Amino acid sequence: MINHLENEQEFDAIVASGTVLVDFYADWCGPCRMLGPVIEEVSKEFPEVKVLKVNVDEMGRLAGRFSIRSIPTIMLFKNGIPVATRVGFVPKPALTAFVKQ
Repeated sequence: MINHLENEQEFDAIVASGTVLVDFYADWCGPCRMLGPVIEEVSKEFPEVKVLKVNVDEMGRLAGRFSIRSIPTIMLFKNGIPVATRVGFVPKPALTAFVKQ
């Protein structure tokens, strides 16, 4: 299931437990729009992984908190701790491997 972030407190609550894939994106970003359907497919294959989309234009402070300089940036969190980061478009096989780490 994909969650769209409403506020920074919600982010902290969602990533606090379990495995969470976070997609930092912007609506105007071409590679972000290409990555969206890939994330959707992978989220269906891994229903135990929470997926969180963070619009950097709306959540600039949160993007700054994680030093997001380029988008799309995806981060994998396990029990509140960021364990991996990828920047740029990621094809499905690579995203699947990323989620499995």
